[in-house]
Amino acid sequence: MAKTNPLEFLQQVRSEVGKVTWPTRRETGITTVMVLVMAVASAIFFMLVDWLIRVGLSLLLSLGS
Repeated sequence: MAKTNPLEFLQQVRSEVGKVTWPTRRETGITTVMVLVMAVASAIFFMLVDWLIRVGLSLLLSLGS
């Protein structure tokens, strides 16, 4: 692999960064809200699953005593 000098490397980096399509402020806001909603939904789901497992184990253990 051929070595490039630092100046050429920085020019290539700048060229590649110019090709990037950056999200708009609105797209960033919508994506942030979607992530927060999914995080809350996941937390509620796992809280309910944990509660159901705890209730089920409590009932199962109370049958043995």
